[in-house]
Amino acid sequence: MTTPPAKGLFLTFEGIDGSGKSTQCRMLAEALQAQGRDVVLTREPGGSRGAEEIRSLVLEGDPDRWSAETELLLFTAARRDHLERTIEPALAAGKVVICDRFADSTRMYQGLSRGNLRAKVDKLHEMMITREPDLTLLIDMDPEVGLSRAKGRQTTEERFEDFGIELQQKMRAGFLALAQEFAPRFRVIDGNRPVDTVAADVLTTAQAALS
Repeated sequence: MTTPPAKGLFLTFEGIDGSGKSTQCRMLAEALQAQGRDVVLTREPGGSRGAEEIRSLVLEGDPDRWSAETELLLFTAARRDHLERTIEPALAAGKVVICDRFADSTRMYQGLSRGNLRAKVDKLHEMMITREPDLTLLIDMDPEVGLSRAKGRQTTEERFEDFGIELQQKMRAGFLALAQEFAPRFRVIDGNRPVDTVAADVLTTAQAALS
């Protein structure tokens, strides 16, 4: 009798800039690997060669470099390549895929930040992506603290941070609304606590989904 192949799990992290989600992605990946899980840690935009090339286009430069509509098309193109070349093959092999941002970020940043493009975001997602995560962890963070952290990194990828505190406040409210809209797959984690405390909650939540 053959053993059935391991079932993959697609887990995403969401949150405003500076919420600490990237750190939590890494810590969860390390914890699951220590337990013997086969983990792929990836990010958006990015995660494949083509998507990483698009990343520099959308995250660097002047805040008004692209219209919201052009930005949406670029993010969708990056996500499609990422899905084909990284996410789907890993899930088919029974791996745990941990992704720093996915379609929910596009629903917020392109769907909400400069006008109401949510219907177009959803239509493109339905046409070109189709997949939703199995589990989404929203690291909820005070917008002022998050923006201060994000700006303190002093990287070249600060295009969205440069829109200021108003966008971060809008994004936080939007992410919490998404957590209600997609309640079955969302878990909200309080990010306004020590990193290790947050990581413990994240690991417990992920393990429940894997059991």
